Amino acid sequence: MRILLPVATLLAAACSGPQPENAKTSEVATISARDGERPNCSLPEDQIGALVTVPEGSVEMGANAMYPEEEPARLVHVAAFRMQAHEVTNAQFERFVAATSYVTDAERSSASGDPAGGSALFVTPEPDGGMSGWTLKRGATWKTPGGPGTGIARRMNDPVVHVSLADAQAYAAWAGGRLPSEEEWEYAAASGLADPANRLSGALDKDGKPIANFWQGVFPVKNEGTDGFAGAAPVGCFPASKLGLYDMIGNVWEWTSTPYAPGRNTIKGGSYLCAENFCARYRSAARQGQEVDFSSSHIGFRIVKDLPPN
Repeated sequence: MRILLPVATLLAAACSGPQPENAKTSEVATISARDGERPNCSLPEDQIGALVTVPEGSVEMGANAMYPEEEPARLVHVAAFRMQAHEVTNAQFERFVAATSYVTDAERSSASGDPAGGSALFVTPEPDGGMSGWTLKRGATWKTPGGPGTGIARRMNDPVVHVSLADAQAYAAWAGGRLPSEEEWEYAAASGLADPANRLSGALDKDGKPIANFWQGVFPVKNEGTDGFAGAAPVGCFPASKLGLYDMIGNVWEWTSTPYAPGRNTIKGGSYLCAENFCARYRSAARQGQEVDFSSSHIGFRIVKDLPPN
């Protein structure tokens, strides 16, 4: 995999700006914050991998659109299916790798001689370092998400990241499932909203308090951390939707099987880097196009399975 920075996709999917040539960034990646600072709130082990049945129904895709790519509004019918209640975790992906010896695109890219090898990583900018916190990091992979020297031993229930579309598809096939289509994903997310008429009801409660993992404050220079996390959160740390699905809004972007443009697929849900001042894509209708061989520290996925025919 070859990733060129800066590229337009970083601006769109990452909700960040291009990195100035003289930008200074902290050596400590957001994803590598000290574990002791994070709440211990993930789902119990007996709930990891649980599937939720999403009943047949319809969704008005693009409803209450905020950005041009979300239009036009249209009514779409979706057949019933089953969806994993949370993003695929590091522990789940580790079992897949152990069983198959799979090597991700980011791992191959980092091991190559390509000077542009690596995966995209967000690091906290220094106060005088400009507005961009993105870098291309060789050695940033699913098992070393903050780059060399980091690990996942204490983050096994975090969403797996630094995975490309092909990586996500390979896991899904091994697990006996597939990636959701954009229609399925948005229908499941919208159906679980506390208030479907309020496009932010998946991110904020009726009192305006965060109920999802997104950026509170001025991106990228100040993260107030009102939601309790500076980076990705373990699955299940935020309330489930009415359907019983976790983190459909925020935490990490999620791959879908739906093409966006040539060489790009649609990602949904926003991430912990989406902020009101720059990118309000922590909504069910939000969508972005992402290069299929791209990986980063804030893109993961979940799987779905088809119901047997009646």
